[in-house]
Amino acid sequence: MADKDDAKRNRTALVLGGGGLAGIGWEIGVLHGLARAGADPTGADLIVGTSAGSVVGVQLTSGRLPLPELYERQLADPEGEVPAGMGPGVLARYLWGVVRARDTQAYGARMGRLALSTPTEPEEVRRAVFAERLLALEWPRARRLVVTAVDALTGEFRAFDRESGVELIDAVGASCAVPGVWPPVTIDGRRFIDGGVRSSTNADLALGYGTVVVVAPIAVGGGPVLSARTLVSRLTASGSRVVLITPDRGARRAFGRNVLDPSRRAPSARAGLAQAPAHASQVRAIWPA
Repeated sequence: MADKDDAKRNRTALVLGGGGLAGIGWEIGVLHGLARAGADPTGADLIVGTSAGSVVGVQLTSGRLPLPELYERQLADPEGEVPAGMGPGVLARYLWGVVRARDTQAYGARMGRLALSTPTEPEEVRRAVFAERLLALEWPRARRLVVTAVDALTGEFRAFDRESGVELIDAVGASCAVPGVWPPVTIDGRRFIDGGVRSSTNADLALGYGTVVVVAPIAVGGGPVLSARTLVSRLTASGSRVVLITPDRGARRAFGRNVLDPSRRAPSARAGLAQAPAHASQVRAIWPA
């Protein structure tokens, strides 16, 4: 066991958080900018993707397109992407859940009830969107990709990977199933919702890895929702070397008021690219050459 822990300590992890379509654009912009500055973390041994980050994780591990082309895709007209947003009623239920839930799992169950009771487009329609958005429909074999979700009935947190026996498209669809906006995803007879209900990053899945870069479009938490900074503190306390990258002022302006708006994707990608050089030296300082 000690040998396995030592081997893990010598490995690297990239954690990609949730943040809607704006978050996808920003993350790819940041990663493209880091790579151009000689600080590319996308070859990590482990990639953890939550919600938007799960989409980016699949695109990175597919091997289909290099970062420059992934970035250019973010600048293209978002034709086919359905605009979405959270109304006041949905936001109120989110906030009420944060106040009332006693722990993360209880909050997940509350958000699951919201998701299951909200009329949305059919699950199969949403699945077709991911069939177009993802560059691969099979789990990567060369590296480990972990995609997070939450059981809509129990609030239990799940981390899917190639060994889970779950189709990649369904794992990503579940991780992106924002309660009250998109339909829960059915996997093995269970319904699953957005992994960001537990944490916007779920960065603690990288515990034990010696070097970790966390790219978090949403850094804050609240109540039972674990913030990126809280989980990074746990990683640091465990001995990991960690760089946390969160949106700067320009990126927050680019996100606008609705990160689910497809029109925010391109400006967010540009903002990520512009922000990346400010973090490159930090990443180079910890990332293996």
